[in-house]
Amino acid sequence: MLLQADTCDDGMPSFFDPRTVAALFDGNPAAVAVLDHDLRYTYVNPALERLNGLSAGSHIGRTFSQVLPGLRGQASALRGVLADGKPREETIQGETWAADGADQRFWRATYSRLDSDGAACGLMAIVVEITDLTRQSEELAEARGHVALLSTAAVRIGTTLDMDTTCRELAAFVVPDFADVAAVDVFPAEVGHSVRRAEPGVVRLRRAALRGDGELDEQVQRFGHPGEYVDFAADSAVTRCLAENEPVLDDWENHSRGRSVFTADRITASRALGLREALIVPLTARGRPLGALTLIRADGSSVFSDQDVAVARELAVRAGVDLDHARRYHHEHSIARELQRSLLSEPWGPHPHVEIATRYLPADEGVLVGGDWFDVVPLQDGRHLKAMGDVMGHGVEAAVAMSQYRSLLRLLAMEDLPPHRILERLDTMVERSGLDRAATCLLAVVDRFGGVCEVASAGHLPPVFIDPAPAGARVVPVPVGPPLGTGFGGYRTASVPCGPGTVLFMYTDGLVERRGEDIDVSVERLASLTLPPGGRLEDLLDQVLDRFGEDAEDDIAVLASRIREGPPVVRPTPPE
Repeated sequence: MLLQADTCDDGMPSFFDPRTVAALFDGNPAAVAVLDHDLRYTYVNPALERLNGLSAGSHIGRTFSQVLPGLRGQASALRGVLADGKPREETIQGETWAADGADQRFWRATYSRLDSDGAACGLMAIVVEITDLTRQSEELAEARGHVALLSTAAVRIGTTLDMDTTCRELAAFVVPDFADVAAVDVFPAEVGHSVRRAEPGVVRLRRAALRGDGELDEQVQRFGHPGEYVDFAADSAVTRCLAENEPVLDDWENHSRGRSVFTADRITASRALGLREALIVPLTARGRPLGALTLIRADGSSVFSDQDVAVARELAVRAGVDLDHARRYHHEHSIARELQRSLLSEPWGPHPHVEIATRYLPADEGVLVGGDWFDVVPLQDGRHLKAMGDVMGHGVEAAVAMSQYRSLLRLLAMEDLPPHRILERLDTMVERSGLDRAATCLLAVVDRFGGVCEVASAGHLPPVFIDPAPAGARVVPVPVGPPLGTGFGGYRTASVPCGPGTVLFMYTDGLVERRGEDIDVSVERLASLTLPPGGRLEDLLDQVLDRFGEDAEDDIAVLASRIREGPPVVRPTPPE
């Protein structure tokens, strides 16, 4: 709407003489200004004086930009109103001369053209401060963003039980939405890592993840690649954060916002990349420190607010739980793996009458260690008992149960019983011992004098016999009894022809069991095995694992044995 009026001598509408204007607008709570055709102030009311922090006399005859150099962008909107007469509204942001402590303020301004005889002769501006409303709106939007950030964190961090993967997920999650650079440093694991001793007072952490936004990703690698150990001095921000278990703000420009404890060289290098402020938050779980998350913002990003610190702390708490789960899993996995490796039997030196080769292939690191085991026990008359077993379940408990089965089996083997009798006795002893882990087991004893192999199975997969060319391999079905530990018994020994040069091949189900495929179909593939050129058993096992072990989802144990070829032997005659 255009305001029409007669023209005064000074070119302004007649009803805008000082007394009329004062009567109309001096008591108005809204800030009001009248500008001439050249956008110079001709009137301001007391509300505008208070808003701008200047007297009316400091306004009159000057333009917006002259009076308030901290405000930008009004001139184009004002000229637009003068040109087409259409009122406009805009939000103004900036600083005035009012000493209210606010760095940035916000106003909503409405501009209307003043016409005389159909020609533009000036403008009226009505300004209302909306700083509090704008900030409340921004804070609300920021809070909603933080809530969304924390909600998303639950599904994007801790997707595996691998600690380094969790650290990388944490760093990738906060960059660039929450920080321009992120580093995750953790204490070395107690198992599986050998760490050099740090200097007194120095905290040595392992850099598990480092991420920067865009070009910063490559540039920040100078501060320590993932996998390297990083030393933090006693007075460093990271050390203080861990000691106090509280976030530490390290502002490299404004030391009033935090006591900078980085070295001068480190600050210089960081500032050269445009980095200006770091927030370090502790990663803890169950009252134990796990490491620290360092968040860095660069020039152009907002400084860390109190709400940012609270959000970062909450993120660290959630990530700490995931890291604790991963660390506990790694600890248990490492113990179980070492226990299993120490219990797996290796051939006891050279065997005068039998060749033996063994392999153990653990599943992927993301899978708990299983209870696969094998053993070779010397018997009388130069014979050997070969055992292949698989304790049900995974983890430390399965590895411990495996050691108990192996110990009991070795004890029973000394009695020189047939394989099925050993299984019967072992089944009874396990049931009475209270061991709650069932196990499958395949026992085999080759009689090198009779050319047969005695085999008994407790729920285990059948053996494979690989005869010299051109006969090839044969999967031999043998009577299968229930797994050990059930107390049902009912095992039988089968005699399988096993002439000179025949290889006995035993394995656990990890070699053949595949998702979506019948186990019998998988086992039958083993009938295609052949001895490699040269006939070495070690080469045979390498060939088997290369062919069948690549996509295994469980641990694999394999054993190959063969009577050594030589001059004919005669069974010893027992003394009379």
